[in-house]
Amino acid sequence: MTKIYGCPVEVTLDVLGGKWKTVILRHLSKRTLRYNQLHQRMPNITQRILTLQLKELEEDGLIQRIVFDERIKKVEYSLTEYGKSAEPILELMCEWGKQRMREFDLQVRDLKTSDE
Repeated sequence: MTKIYGCPVEVTLDVLGGKWKTVILRHLSKRTLRYNQLHQRMPNITQRILTLQLKELEEDGLIQRIVFDERIKKVEYSLTEYGKSAEPILELMCEWGKQRMREFDLQVRDLKTSDE
């Protein structure tokens, strides 16, 4: 059965919604990252949730998971071409967040791995 949406924003939120998906996509819009590199950039996300969100983003065609056959398994995540189409939305969200930070004197943790 086809899902019926109330408006186009609902369609967008169905794919990008939730606390972590847009954050993951934003980090991957900057560069290809391994699982641990993503987790370092998001220390408040649990491993279970990160794994789940990565799986959903892959199933929705926004990211690709590349497994390298090495002695120690190496997995990298990057945006697909379809995932790159969300970059303008992510950039607008980032700029809106920066403006809000300035207006309300909000702080973001200072990590060497931060992309902002």
